[in-house]
Amino acid sequence: MAKPLGLYVHFPFCRSKCAYCDFPSSPGQEALRAPYARAVCAEIRARGAELGRPAADTVFLGGGTPSLMEPGQISEVLRALREAFSLAPDAEITCEANPGTLTPAFLAALRENGANRLSLGAQSAKEGELRLLGRAHRWADVEASVRLARQAGFANLNLDLMSGLPGQGWAGLKETLERALGLRPDHLSCYSLILEEGTPLSREVQRGGLEMPGEEEEREMYWNAVRFLEAAGFAQYEISNFARPGFRCRHNLNCWNYEEYLGFGASAAGFSRGRRRRNPPGIADYLSGAAPEEEAVSRQDAAFERVMLGLRLKDGLDLAAFGRAQGAGIRAVFPEAVADNLARGLLEEKEGRLRLTARGFDVMDRALLDFLP
Repeated sequence: MAKPLGLYVHFPFCRSKCAYCDFPSSPGQEALRAPYARAVCAEIRARGAELGRPAADTVFLGGGTPSLMEPGQISEVLRALREAFSLAPDAEITCEANPGTLTPAFLAALRENGANRLSLGAQSAKEGELRLLGRAHRWADVEASVRLARQAGFANLNLDLMSGLPGQGWAGLKETLERALGLRPDHLSCYSLILEEGTPLSREVQRGGLEMPGEEEEREMYWNAVRFLEAAGFAQYEISNFARPGFRCRHNLNCWNYEEYLGFGASAAGFSRGRRRRNPPGIADYLSGAAPEEEAVSRQDAAFERVMLGLRLKDGLDLAAFGRAQGAGIRAVFPEAVADNLARGLLEEKEGRLRLTARGFDVMDRALLDFLP
């Protein structure tokens, strides 16, 4: 029996573009929300019919800013997913939202249609850092959004935070973590800032107007954050993700474990039956019916991707699952990479799993290079 799918729906609308963002998002296009919702619903129904209404156990509404959609539009999409797919009774249904965009009506629409997890893009508790990032909200908006979410009945709440910001330091990050914990979330994602080429923040750093933390400082901040959050009862289960017991993100875990998922909406990607599929990135192309791009994933590429994603998990890569999927054990597929990284102390094998050591986490990119096809 096939494992249930994960379902992802992309909403590309934003009020403004953040200074660090290179994600597929389109500010100032709110007039297209209604036709976009109709197109997404049509795609969902067509794909569900094509696949025979398969089972699914996670849904993730991401963006962009899903919370910019009208309550009726988000309801339409969630109803279409239930009609087209056999959602598990205990399905995890997550919606991303930006502080300052949530309304009681939108949250009620989510809850009425089964959404049970909310992920807020808080990023920082410091006003100067929010301005630096080009965020449209303030910390007071985060606090207000958390209150609204709890009042609406969301018992599973994540806050996205950012570390490694110019001038942040451990003291600044600790202040954000403390204020985030004060809101009593159930899950925290703490991502290191990555400077993407062509973004305003990247250009400012290249110009010399901002200075990024050095490698050693960023590493110290990272491990301080891990220790701080674990002491507060948030266990690290992935390189950037922490949860109270019972609140790990099932949708993301499925992705890291290389399970199949389908993507709907502009730029959305999916992976199923050994093929990768990506929709056209622009809203206009998507609405015009432009065909998605599809490609077969080679056995060699699949092996690397399983390792790359599995090693992000603190528990590491399930070696038995790898062997079943690839038809050969990891030492047969990557003999030198495994032996070399074990010898260098970057990997360890324990209880049927291959995982990064603490030192391996610090140089994860270097370790993964050895596994590249």
